[in-house]
Parts: sequence; C-alpha cells; structure tokens
Amino acid sequence: MSSEYNPPQDPLEILHDDHEILIVNKPTGLLSVPGKGEHLADCLITRVQDVFPQALLVHRLDRDTSGVMVFALTPHAQRHLGLQFEKRQTKKTYVARVAGRLEPKTGTVDLPLIVDWPNRPLQKVCHETGKPAVTDWRVLKASDTESRVRMFPKTGRSHQLRVHMLALGHPILGDPFYATGAALDHPRLMLHSEELRLRHPDGGEGVRFRAKAPF
Repeated sequence: MSSEYNPPQDPLEILHDDHEILIVNKPTGLLSVPGKGEHLADCLITRVQDVFPQALLVHRLDRDTSGVMVFALTPHAQRHLGLQFEKRQTKKTYVARVAGRLEPKTGTVDLPLIVDWPNRPLQKVCHETGKPAVTDWRVLKASDTESRVRMFPKTGRSHQLRVHMLALGHPILGDPFYATGAALDHPRLMLHSEELRLRHPDGGEGVRFRAKAPF
C-alpha cells in the first residue's frame, strides 16, 4: 500500500437499505475499515455510520477494489450474514481487466494462499502452508494487450483474485502490489465487485445486488 492515503470524497452510493441490511457501492481508494493511525481513520464503515449509526461490519473489500458491499443494520443480520460468508453460501462476482490475452476462455485457479510475511500485506501461493483458494473465471473479451474477465471466487482469501491472476501470468491492471511495468500504469486497480448474492436475514429469501464496473 502506498504511504499516501488520499481517499475519494464521493458521496455515499447506497444501492439498497431496509430494516436489516444496507448495500453500498464502495469507491476505489477507500479503506473498508480504519487502518492503524489517525491518517487511516477515514473509511467506508465510519462514513456509513455517519448516516446509519447502527451499521455493523460483515465483510470487507481491499482499499483499491470498488463495488458491492453489505453492512448489517441489526446484530441478528450481522450474525446471519456472517455465517453465510463463513459457510461460503454467498455468491460473489467480480469484473477485472488483466494484462495480456487470457486463454482459454474459461477456467479455474486452485492454488492455496498464505501471507508473504517479509512482504506483508502481500500474499503468495504456498502448497505446504497455504489455505485453500479457488477462483473460477470467464473471459468477456480479449485483445493482445489485455483481457476483460469475470471472476467467481469460491473462497474469500485476502488478495485471492489478485494473486490468482498473477499466478496465471495475467496480473490485474493497475495493481500497486502485484503488477509491474505497463500493467501498473493505470489510474486505479481494475477490479470491481460487480454482484453479491445472499439470503436476506429476514426470512432467508435469496436476493442479489449489482453495481456496474466503472471501467
């Protein structure tokens, strides 16, 4: 993470709210939760709690990733949603732009991940000590220089999509941690949480929330 933290000042983009849950479209460059130190205090949950003081954290997105995030508005909803994430019952869809022509058109990455301690917060593939991590992907369109990919993570490891794409030889464009050279030369990390499917804490009905990728 670069030392300069200049979070965007966009107004909160609320996609849905009811008596149990709140769905927000997180902008790129904004922490989900506070970092260590006063300079990293501005984050999505504090902004959300300015409007919904009762809001509770359920999951998080990386600072540089944009897109759909759910917050609980009651302790019951937090428990209910927390269990869904823990048991991998939620369905997440991401869109990314990656370097080079990704082939074949569809595939699965099954590579265990663990924190790269000397270089944390970076993560790395490790077959000895890594935790299971699985990502399905589908190419939406491709040229010789880049591919637009939709990704369906089956697990929720830190930096999972970023490291899995890197392992395929196609780092996500604009990734400050894992991209190099021309792939790094982009205004933002080209990774967006496009859709989240979950069961509503009130009654268990399946619901889905979408936010179009801004790139």
